[in-house]
Parts: sequence; C-alpha cells; structure tokens
Amino acid sequence: MSLRSKQLFKKARPGLYVLTAFTILLSACNSEKDSSTSLFRQQYVEWKDYGGGPDHSKYVEFTQITKENVNQLEVAFVVPTYDNASYNFNPIIVDNVMYVMGRNNSVIAVDATTGKEIWIHENLDGIITRGINFWQSEDKRQKRLIIFLNNTMQAIDANTGKSIMDFGDTGPGYTDMRLGVDRDPETLARMTPVIPGHIFEDLIMVGSAPGENPFVGPGHLRAYSVITGKMEWIFHTIPLPGEYGYDTWPEEAYKYVGATNTWGEISVDAERGIAYFPTGSPTYDFDGADRHGSNLFGNCIIAIDARTGKRLWHFQTVHHDLWDYDLTAAPQLITVQHDGKEVDAVAVAGKTGFLYVFDRVTGEPLWPIEERPVPQSEMPDEQSWPTQPFPTVIPPFNRQTVTVDDLSPYLSDEKRQELVERISKAKVGMFQPLSDKYETIAMPGSTGGVNYGNTAANPQKGIVYVQTKESGSIYKLIKREAASNNSSMSNDRISKAEAFYQQTCVSCHGADKKGLEGLGSNLLAMDRSGGLDAFKLTVTSGKGRMPAMPHVDGETLENLYAYLGTLARRSGNGDQQAQATPPPSGPVVASGGVDVPDFPPKKDVGYPEGYTGPKAIYKEKNNWGEAISDDLAPAWSWIVAYDLNKGDIKWKVPLGDDDTIDSDEDTGVANGSNRKGMVVTASGLVFATAGDGRVYAYDADNGNVLWKKEVGRRDPQGIPAMYEANGKQYLVVCSTGNLPKGADSENSVPKGYVVYALPTE
Repeated sequence: MSLRSKQLFKKARPGLYVLTAFTILLSACNSEKDSSTSLFRQQYVEWKDYGGGPDHSKYVEFTQITKENVNQLEVAFVVPTYDNASYNFNPIIVDNVMYVMGRNNSVIAVDATTGKEIWIHENLDGIITRGINFWQSEDKRQKRLIIFLNNTMQAIDANTGKSIMDFGDTGPGYTDMRLGVDRDPETLARMTPVIPGHIFEDLIMVGSAPGENPFVGPGHLRAYSVITGKMEWIFHTIPLPGEYGYDTWPEEAYKYVGATNTWGEISVDAERGIAYFPTGSPTYDFDGADRHGSNLFGNCIIAIDARTGKRLWHFQTVHHDLWDYDLTAAPQLITVQHDGKEVDAVAVAGKTGFLYVFDRVTGEPLWPIEERPVPQSEMPDEQSWPTQPFPTVIPPFNRQTVTVDDLSPYLSDEKRQELVERISKAKVGMFQPLSDKYETIAMPGSTGGVNYGNTAANPQKGIVYVQTKESGSIYKLIKREAASNNSSMSNDRISKAEAFYQQTCVSCHGADKKGLEGLGSNLLAMDRSGGLDAFKLTVTSGKGRMPAMPHVDGETLENLYAYLGTLARRSGNGDQQAQATPPPSGPVVASGGVDVPDFPPKKDVGYPEGYTGPKAIYKEKNNWGEAISDDLAPAWSWIVAYDLNKGDIKWKVPLGDDDTIDSDEDTGVANGSNRKGMVVTASGLVFATAGDGRVYAYDADNGNVLWKKEVGRRDPQGIPAMYEANGKQYLVVCSTGNLPKGADSENSVPKGYVVYALPTE
C-alpha cells in the first residue's frame, strides 16, 4: 500500500473503516498489478537489445502470428549483406528502424517495413559481429548504438549514423577497454567482448573474451556510462588481495591467471536493478596446476547490483574447471509457482547438461543441489576439486555419458570398431579429469551442451526453452612446445596447421586456398604492426570479413602463421582487390569509426618474478578435444522445454534434420554450429533456427512442428528477432552462410536478413 493510501486509511470514519480499508487496499493492489502488467508488456513489445529485452528471454507479447496461421508465413523482403562474409548478427529494431550489419562490416539502418537503407556507417574493421547495443534518452531524442572494435568501445548516433565524438574516456570518440583492469594494458591482447553487453538505465554492462591461453587478460566485469564512456564500476572475477574469494586461489594468481570471464550473455532484472552474469572457466582450461583451489568466480552465475557492481550472491556450477565448461547462455528470469508460493526465479543452463534454478533475489536453489564426490586427477601438480554440484530434481537436458550402445547405426564397420576400442580403453563420465596417459571422454564436451543464444523463456508461465548439442569430446593432454616465430616448419607443424586450416578456415578461404591470395601483403602489414602478435589478434578478435575466433590456442596460431607465410611466399606475395560490392542504395554517412592511435605490440607475459609454484605445462592435443557428435546415435541436437513450476521436462524434440539420412523423423543435424537462437511468442509459438538451413515454428504446448522453411543458406547464424512495425508482425533471420550443395546461386535467396510476415490481405 502506498503512503497516500495509508494516510487515507487513517482518516476514514469509524463506520466506514473496514469498507474504506478494503476499497483502498484493493485499489492499491490493482494499481500495483496494473503497473507490473504494464512494465511486463512494455519490456516485450520492442526488440531493442541483443536477445530482445533486458531479461534476454527472447519473448515477445505479440499475437498476430498464431498456431493457426503460422504456416502462411512468407518472405516479406530481404536485407542483403552484399559480401561473402558470414555474419552472426542479432538485429535491433526500434521505432520502425532495423539496425543490421552488412557489406565489409558496416552498420546499416534500414526501414523495418521495406528494408530500404536509411544510412550506412561503413568499414568498421574489427567490430564484434554478433550484435550491438541500443540506448535512448527518456524523451527518445538521443539514440545511441554502442559498438566494440579493436579493443575500443565507441558510440554511433542512431539517428544519423555518425560517430559521437564527445563519447569516450580515453580519446575523442573511444574508450580503451584494456585500461582499468589491474594489469599492464600492453600485456593484454583483447579486452572487448565478442557478444554485446547489456544496457541498464544509463549504463552498459560488459564482459570480455581475452582468450583461452595461459596469461591472457582477466575477465573482470565492468559497467560504463553510455553518455561519457567512463568506467563506473568493476567486479574482479579473479579476486584481488582482501576481496571475497581471494582464498580460493593461490596467493599470486590475480597477477597471472586469465579469463574467468563473461564472454556470453548477460540478463537484467530491470525492476530490481539486478544483473546476472554467467562466467567461464579460468585459463588454462584443461590444466589447473597453477591455480589450486575452487577458483571463484569461475563458472559462476553472479547476481550483481547493476548500479554499483556489488555482488549480491553467486553459485559456482563447476569447481576448479578442467573441462572448459563455460556458462555462456543467458540466465532466464521467470516467475514460477513453487511450494505453494509465487517465486521470481533465475534458471541458468550449463555445458554440463544441467539446468540450475535459484530464487532470483536470495540465490537459494529451488530444488536441492548436492555436492558429490568425483574422480580425482592423477596428473603431477594438479589438484582437482574433490566434489562437484549435481542438481537433484530437474532432469538434465543432454546425455552425460557415452557407451558403445550410444554409437550411431550409420557408422561404417571400420569406424565403429575404432570407437568401440577407444571407448573401452578411455575413462568416461562426468568430471573425469584429463590425463596424458589415456583418453578421457566427456559428454557433453567443451563444444556440446548449450552455448550463446541457446536459452529462451515464457517468463510469466515459468517455461524455459533450451537448445542443446549432443557433442562429446575425447581428450588427451600433451606437453606444450616452446613457442617459436621461426617460419621454417617441421612436417609435424605443417601437418597440424594444415589440419586446422581444413577444419576451420576452408569454408571461407577455400580448399584450393584461392581465398588466401594477397596474403603476402597482409602478412607484411601485420609484420609492421607486431608480427605474430598482430596475426594472433586478427584471428582471435576478427578484422574486416574475418570473424573472431577467440578459442584458438597460441601454439596453433604460431603454426598457422608460419604455414600461411610459406604459402604467401609461394604465391609471390601478390595482392588482389577485394570482391567488388554493389554501390550502396542508402547514404554513406561515415567510415571506419573514430581515429584511434595504433596500440603498441603486445608484450610477452608469464609468471611473476620469483614465482616458485607449480606451472601449467600441459595442453589438450586438439585444443578443445576431438568432438564426437555424428558418431553417436541421433538426435544430435534438441530443443527442450522445461516447466519449472513442476521442475520437469514438458517436451523434448529433435532440432533440425539431416537430409542425408533416410528417415521419416527429424534427426537433429549432425554437424556445424547447429543451434543459434529462438523467439517465443505470447500466441504459443517457439521459433528456432537450425544448422540444416531451416527456420522452424514449434507448438509451445507440445513441441509439434507447425511450420518450417528453408532460409536459403546453410547454418543460419545470428539469433532471430521478432518485431512489430506499422501494425504488422515480422520475423527476421540472419542467413549469411554458404549455399546448400547443388543450389542455384542465381535463383537463391541472397545472403542477408530474411524477413517473414503474413500475407497482406
């Protein structure tokens, strides 16, 4: 009851005391309920943040597209990207304007009902490609896009597309993201995120993606002013002396341990001002010899006061992580009926295959989470943690072990026999520590379970949706080789570099390596700006059409650098002009962002002077393990609906189909990055993209497929978005992958943002 209601209550005449009290109380309750309902609806009618709204639920309060008419959806228009890049961008749509990324990493504003270009800020080389942040003043006159590129944060006027030059705490128009994190900035290769931050009031909260190698930067959480670019608070995920959690590390760990970062998605309870950060593992991921202890705040969900940066509560889902079990997917903020009460909860899904559910305010688990003994490491100097947390009531969404009975019926006899033998000799199961003497099989592995974009919710109904990949990892440790910049290569290094190229680079640069023409000039330019360090920064951070690949380890980059150098010399160091793109149809208002001085080459860094503790000297021989997904029986990818009023799975169905398998059932796609995101509607639909190049609409009540459509390209990348403009509801899918085999390029849907709507009556 408000203060005004209480005053009226006291002044009521005795004869009307009860009636007045009841009337005022009812009015106050209805007013608060109406206010809450209004806030709820306002949050879900615009897609103005990465992942939709503050809570990252990907839920929209739209009902125009229904279960009955969803099969009538058709392509309304396409916003083409006009280049060969594969973007994984989640559009922002506000006031009938859609902001996308296209040609040569340009940010483009288009009319949300026609796709017509309004303005273009081109050539933002090095910008993160998964999304941008949007902020506007209360009167909506000031509108800003916050972007991250090349270790800087910059702001663009969303009305004009031009850089805002009075933004930035380091120089005109930019803030250096390497500053203020309690390390020498010249030892930090990358301190920007690879996924946008999250806006709350006049703050932008961000994580970072410093990399996976030893001695990368710390993953401290930060908030900056969207007006000035000045850091407003920082939370040390690797605690400094005297801070909570410092005793969960060796004494000097804060000087050399890296990561423990939020490279994934942040969710915000806007009404309470609480931000929920999921964090990843400390480095090095698979060897923790130099970080004895449970390692707070690695692998945690951390509830933080969004205005001050103060920790409110946390829960660690993996102690002393040795499996790269990062938390990356957005924590889902839901309201559930639990033990006869309405509870505001938060659910976070892990790579472990577990869903962890807590009271959003107190951090208390809604159902017991038990600490259970787990196998211990036999590696010298390693001290694995004796127990790990296991949720008890909520069933896992992913298989968590591998036996010979799990092998695919589609394997050749030779491949089957090989895997039967390897499984019989390996140590298999949850939280089995890695070894250099035998193989360890983890399910899910480091690339399985959930990842960014893989959670959504119907917040008021307490339903959480999870996209998961049934991918295990076969691990084995080997000792690290000494780093070398020498371009002369052994056969072993050539073999490793070639294998990495075939696995990771061939889709863009081609099996014939024609996409590497001009490499000589590019490597020469890198040599001038820092040689191997510049090359590492380009690969891990992305540049131009090159997407960011933060997980590539140092040894692989060294091999690849030398290998590509030999190719460049053989090709005569020729340079060719980039593929021409059509002239823009909208005005180019700016190019390249703001001028930023060249940062000096990154300094080498290692253990502190006088360090005598154990050192991390091992690495996983395949970087993140040898993935096994399509070696297992399908389905390989799922969409899972949890009813968290009950704590059980409502339905679970395969996500996507492998057309090479003769089956009447959807099997779940076998390869590729086969799950990127969902949209949930008030009309009872769940839209999801899959690696088979299709977008699906599921019945939210039972998981039945009500509609599916080829989007024209394999493996749609970015999170889909949904919005209303001029009274019409639209679904937009980022489709910038390669054409399916045998597709007619001239008659195919162009690369870009495919926008669906119901037919105009």
